[in-house]
Amino acid sequence: MEKKFERNTFGKRLSTMLKVDFRRMLRSRLFYIIVAACLVAPMLILIMTTLMDGTVSVDPQTGKETVTEGFDNVWQIIGTVSGSETESAEGAAGSMSLTSMVNINMLYFAMAVLVCIFIADDFRSGYAKNLFTVRAKKSDYVISKTLVCIFGGACMILAFFAGSMIGGAICNGMFGLPFTMEGFGVGELILCMISKLALVAVFVPIYLAVSVIAKQKTWMSLIGSFAVGMLLFMMIPALTPLNQTVITAVLCFGGGALSAIGLGAISGLILKKTSLV
Repeated sequence: MEKKFERNTFGKRLSTMLKVDFRRMLRSRLFYIIVAACLVAPMLILIMTTLMDGTVSVDPQTGKETVTEGFDNVWQIIGTVSGSETESAEGAAGSMSLTSMVNINMLYFAMAVLVCIFIADDFRSGYAKNLFTVRAKKSDYVISKTLVCIFGGACMILAFFAGSMIGGAICNGMFGLPFTMEGFGVGELILCMISKLALVAVFVPIYLAVSVIAKQKTWMSLIGSFAVGMLLFMMIPALTPLNQTVITAVLCFGGGALSAIGLGAISGLILKKTSLV
Protein backbone atom coordinates (compact mmCIF):
# COMPACT_ATOMS: atom_id res chain seq x y z
CA MET A 1 0.00 0.00 0.00
CA GLU A 2 1.50 3.30 -1.13
CA LYS A 3 2.04 5.85 1.61
CA LYS A 4 1.01 9.44 0.82
CA PHE A 5 2.59 12.44 2.45
CA GLU A 6 0.60 15.60 2.94
CA ARG A 7 2.06 18.77 1.50
CA ASN A 8 3.16 21.31 4.07
CA THR A 9 1.28 24.22 2.50
CA PHE A 10 1.40 27.86 3.53
CA GLY A 11 -2.09 27.62 5.03
CA LYS A 12 -1.18 24.65 7.22
CA ARG A 13 2.09 26.22 8.33
CA LEU A 14 0.42 29.50 9.22
CA SER A 15 -2.45 27.77 11.01
CA THR A 16 -0.01 25.81 13.16
CA MET A 17 2.06 28.89 13.88
CA LEU A 18 -1.01 30.92 14.85
CA LYS A 19 -2.21 28.22 17.23
CA VAL A 20 1.18 28.13 18.93
CA ASP A 21 1.49 31.92 19.17
CA PHE A 22 -2.06 32.46 20.42
CA ARG A 23 -1.53 29.73 23.02
CA ARG A 24 1.74 31.35 24.13
CA MET A 25 0.18 34.81 24.39
CA LEU A 26 -2.97 33.66 26.18
CA ARG A 27 -0.85 31.71 28.67
CA SER A 28 1.51 34.64 29.21
CA ARG A 29 1.25 36.44 32.54
CA LEU A 30 2.52 39.62 30.84
CA PHE A 31 -0.52 39.75 28.52
CA TYR A 32 -3.01 39.67 31.38
CA ILE A 33 -1.02 42.18 33.44
CA ILE A 34 -0.99 44.66 30.55
CA VAL A 35 -4.70 44.18 29.75
CA ALA A 36 -5.59 44.54 33.46
CA ALA A 37 -3.52 47.74 33.62
CA CYS A 38 -5.41 49.05 30.58
CA LEU A 39 -8.69 48.34 32.36
CA VAL A 40 -7.72 50.02 35.64
CA ALA A 41 -5.76 52.99 34.23
CA PRO A 42 -8.75 54.98 32.85
CA MET A 43 -10.63 54.59 36.14
CA LEU A 44 -7.70 56.10 38.05
CA ILE A 45 -7.14 58.80 35.42
CA LEU A 46 -10.77 59.92 35.45
CA ILE A 47 -11.02 59.94 39.25
CA MET A 48 -7.69 61.73 39.81
CA THR A 49 -8.19 64.38 37.10
CA THR A 50 -11.72 65.06 38.33
CA LEU A 51 -10.48 65.47 41.91
CA MET A 52 -7.66 67.77 40.76
CA ASP A 53 -9.86 69.86 38.44
CA GLY A 54 -9.51 73.53 39.34
CA THR A 55 -6.54 72.96 41.65
CA VAL A 56 -4.11 75.90 41.59
CA SER A 57 -0.37 75.31 41.91
CA VAL A 58 2.17 78.14 42.34
CA ASP A 59 5.76 78.08 41.11
CA PRO A 60 7.82 79.16 44.17
CA GLN A 61 10.51 80.78 42.00
CA THR A 62 8.36 82.78 39.59
CA GLY A 63 5.09 82.98 41.49
CA LYS A 64 3.23 81.90 38.36
CA GLU A 65 -0.06 80.15 39.01
CA THR A 66 -1.14 77.08 37.05
CA VAL A 67 -4.71 75.77 37.12
CA THR A 68 -5.15 72.03 36.60
CA GLU A 69 -7.97 71.31 34.18
CA GLY A 70 -9.82 67.99 34.23
CA PHE A 71 -12.08 66.38 31.66
CA ASP A 72 -15.25 68.24 30.69
CA ASN A 73 -16.98 64.93 30.00
CA VAL A 74 -16.17 61.23 30.13
CA TRP A 75 -15.73 60.90 26.36
CA GLN A 76 -12.65 63.13 26.36
CA ILE A 77 -10.61 60.22 27.69
CA ILE A 78 -11.36 58.50 24.35
CA GLY A 79 -10.59 61.51 22.16
CA THR A 80 -11.43 65.07 21.16
CA VAL A 81 -13.89 66.49 18.68
CA SER A 82 -12.17 67.62 15.49
CA GLY A 83 -12.48 71.39 15.01
CA SER A 84 -13.56 71.98 18.62
CA GLU A 85 -12.52 75.05 20.60
CA THR A 86 -10.30 72.91 22.83
CA GLU A 87 -8.41 71.45 19.89
CA SER A 88 -8.02 74.89 18.28
CA ALA A 89 -6.74 76.42 21.50
CA GLU A 90 -4.15 73.69 21.98
CA GLY A 91 -3.01 74.01 18.38
CA ALA A 92 -2.68 77.79 18.66
CA ALA A 93 -0.70 77.49 21.87
CA GLY A 94 1.54 74.86 20.33
CA SER A 95 1.15 72.66 23.38
CA MET A 96 -0.93 69.81 24.70
CA SER A 97 -2.96 69.77 27.90
CA LEU A 98 -2.80 67.05 30.52
CA THR A 99 -6.15 65.62 29.43
CA SER A 100 -5.04 65.40 25.80
CA MET A 101 -2.06 63.26 26.84
CA VAL A 102 -3.57 60.88 29.42
CA ASN A 103 -6.17 59.28 27.21
CA ILE A 104 -6.63 56.12 25.16
CA ASN A 105 -3.99 57.22 22.63
CA MET A 106 -1.17 56.54 25.08
CA LEU A 107 -1.90 52.82 24.64
CA TYR A 108 -0.07 52.88 21.32
CA PHE A 109 3.12 53.28 23.38
CA ALA A 110 2.08 50.48 25.76
CA MET A 111 1.67 48.15 22.77
CA ALA A 112 5.40 48.47 22.18
CA VAL A 113 6.01 46.79 25.56
CA LEU A 114 3.79 43.84 24.65
CA VAL A 115 5.31 43.37 21.18
CA CYS A 116 8.95 43.90 22.13
CA ILE A 117 8.93 41.57 25.13
CA PHE A 118 6.92 38.93 23.24
CA ILE A 119 9.41 38.91 20.33
CA ALA A 120 12.56 39.24 22.45
CA ASP A 121 11.52 36.21 24.48
CA ASP A 122 11.51 34.10 21.29
CA PHE A 123 15.14 34.96 20.54
CA ARG A 124 16.35 34.92 24.15
CA SER A 125 14.97 31.42 24.79
CA GLY A 126 16.21 30.01 21.49
CA TYR A 127 12.61 29.30 20.39
CA ALA A 128 12.94 31.32 17.17
CA LYS A 129 16.20 29.68 16.11
CA ASN A 130 14.82 26.20 16.76
CA LEU A 131 11.60 27.11 14.94
CA PHE A 132 13.35 28.24 11.77
CA THR A 133 15.72 25.27 11.84
CA VAL A 134 12.95 22.68 12.10
CA ARG A 135 10.15 23.77 9.78
CA ALA A 136 8.89 27.34 9.83
CA LYS A 137 9.61 30.01 7.26
CA LYS A 138 10.51 33.49 8.37
CA SER A 139 7.56 34.99 6.46
CA ASP A 140 5.18 32.66 8.35
CA TYR A 141 6.72 33.80 11.64
CA VAL A 142 6.25 37.50 10.79
CA ILE A 143 2.64 37.06 9.64
CA SER A 144 1.71 35.04 12.71
CA LYS A 145 3.39 37.44 15.15
CA THR A 146 1.76 40.43 13.43
CA LEU A 147 -1.74 38.96 13.68
CA VAL A 148 -1.32 37.78 17.27
CA CYS A 149 0.14 41.11 18.45
CA ILE A 150 -2.64 43.02 16.66
CA PHE A 151 -5.08 40.88 18.62
CA GLY A 152 -3.22 41.75 21.83
CA GLY A 153 -3.27 45.46 20.98
CA ALA A 154 -6.99 45.33 20.19
CA CYS A 155 -7.63 43.72 23.60
CA MET A 156 -5.79 46.62 25.23
CA ILE A 157 -7.94 49.20 23.39
CA LEU A 158 -11.17 47.41 24.32
CA ALA A 159 -10.07 47.01 27.95
CA PHE A 160 -9.32 50.73 28.17
CA PHE A 161 -12.73 51.59 26.72
CA ALA A 162 -14.44 49.29 29.25
CA GLY A 163 -12.42 50.85 32.09
CA SER A 164 -13.37 54.33 30.84
CA MET A 165 -17.06 53.48 31.01
CA ILE A 166 -16.69 52.07 34.54
CA GLY A 167 -14.57 55.02 35.70
CA GLY A 168 -16.96 57.43 33.99
CA ALA A 169 -19.93 55.90 35.82
CA ILE A 170 -18.07 56.28 39.14
CA CYS A 171 -17.17 59.92 38.44
CA ASN A 172 -20.67 60.66 37.19
CA GLY A 173 -22.19 59.33 40.40
CA MET A 174 -19.64 60.86 42.79
CA PHE A 175 -18.62 64.12 41.11
CA GLY A 176 -21.22 64.70 38.41
CA LEU A 177 -18.84 64.25 35.44
CA PRO A 178 -21.25 64.05 32.49
CA PHE A 179 -21.53 61.57 29.62
CA THR A 180 -22.71 64.39 27.35
CA MET A 181 -21.92 63.86 23.65
CA GLU A 182 -21.11 67.34 22.36
CA GLY A 183 -20.37 67.57 18.63
CA PHE A 184 -20.69 63.86 17.88
CA GLY A 185 -23.14 60.98 18.05
CA VAL A 186 -23.14 57.27 18.83
CA GLY A 187 -22.44 56.30 15.20
CA GLU A 188 -19.40 58.57 15.06
CA LEU A 189 -18.16 57.22 18.40
CA ILE A 190 -18.36 53.67 17.02
CA LEU A 191 -16.41 54.75 13.93
CA CYS A 192 -13.86 56.39 16.23
CA MET A 193 -13.30 53.16 18.16
CA ILE A 194 -13.14 51.09 14.96
CA SER A 195 -10.51 53.50 13.62
CA LYS A 196 -8.46 53.23 16.81
CA LEU A 197 -8.54 49.44 16.47
CA ALA A 198 -7.47 49.78 12.82
CA LEU A 199 -4.48 51.93 13.83
CA VAL A 200 -3.21 49.04 15.94
CA ALA A 201 -2.28 47.43 12.60
CA VAL A 202 -0.15 50.50 11.84
CA PHE A 203 1.88 50.50 15.05
CA VAL A 204 2.31 46.76 15.68
CA PRO A 205 4.26 46.08 12.43
CA ILE A 206 6.55 49.02 13.24
CA TYR A 207 7.32 47.61 16.68
CA LEU A 208 7.73 44.15 15.18
CA ALA A 209 10.27 45.42 12.64
CA VAL A 210 12.27 47.15 15.39
CA SER A 211 12.07 44.00 17.54
CA VAL A 212 13.45 41.66 14.85
CA ILE A 213 16.35 44.08 14.40
CA ALA A 214 17.11 44.13 18.15
CA LYS A 215 16.40 40.38 18.57
CA GLN A 216 16.91 39.44 22.25
CA LYS A 217 17.89 43.00 23.27
CA THR A 218 14.58 44.11 24.79
CA TRP A 219 15.93 47.49 25.91
CA MET A 220 17.04 48.33 22.37
CA SER A 221 13.72 47.35 20.81
CA LEU A 222 11.79 49.38 23.41
CA ILE A 223 13.88 52.52 22.90
CA GLY A 224 13.58 52.23 19.11
CA SER A 225 9.84 51.57 19.28
CA PHE A 226 9.18 54.49 21.64
CA ALA A 227 11.22 56.81 19.40
CA VAL A 228 9.22 55.87 16.30
CA GLY A 229 5.96 55.94 18.26
CA MET A 230 6.64 59.52 19.40
CA LEU A 231 7.05 60.64 15.77
CA LEU A 232 3.64 59.20 14.88
CA PHE A 233 1.79 60.07 18.09
CA MET A 234 0.47 63.43 16.87
CA MET A 235 -1.34 61.83 13.93
CA ILE A 236 -3.58 59.67 16.19
CA PRO A 237 -5.95 62.43 17.43
CA ALA A 238 -6.28 63.79 13.89
CA LEU A 239 -7.14 60.38 12.43
CA THR A 240 -9.43 59.22 15.23
CA PRO A 241 -11.54 62.16 16.51
CA LEU A 242 -14.79 61.53 18.34
CA ASN A 243 -16.68 62.97 15.36
CA GLN A 244 -15.12 60.38 13.06
CA THR A 245 -16.15 60.15 9.40
CA VAL A 246 -16.43 57.06 7.22
CA ILE A 247 -13.72 58.36 4.87
CA THR A 248 -11.17 58.80 7.66
CA ALA A 249 -12.08 55.38 9.07
CA VAL A 250 -11.41 53.83 5.65
CA LEU A 251 -8.05 55.63 5.55
CA CYS A 252 -7.17 54.10 8.93
CA PHE A 253 -7.98 50.64 7.62
CA GLY A 254 -5.98 51.28 4.46
CA GLY A 255 -3.02 52.51 6.46
CA GLY A 256 -3.19 49.48 8.72
CA ALA A 257 -3.28 47.06 5.78
CA LEU A 258 -0.40 48.79 3.96
CA SER A 259 1.67 48.95 7.14
CA ALA A 260 1.11 45.28 7.95
CA ILE A 261 2.01 44.15 4.42
CA GLY A 262 4.90 46.55 3.76
CA LEU A 263 6.59 46.41 7.15
CA GLY A 264 5.87 42.68 7.38
CA ALA A 265 7.88 42.17 4.20
CA ILE A 266 10.69 44.30 5.63
CA SER A 267 10.69 42.28 8.88
CA GLY A 268 10.89 39.04 6.90
CA LEU A 269 13.82 40.43 4.89
CA ILE A 270 15.60 41.49 8.08
CA LEU A 271 15.28 37.97 9.49
CA LYS A 272 16.64 36.47 6.28
CA LYS A 273 19.63 38.83 6.11
CA THR A 274 20.64 38.89 9.78
CA SER A 275 21.80 36.39 12.38
CA LEU A 276 19.21 34.83 14.66
CA VAL A 277 21.34 35.35 17.77
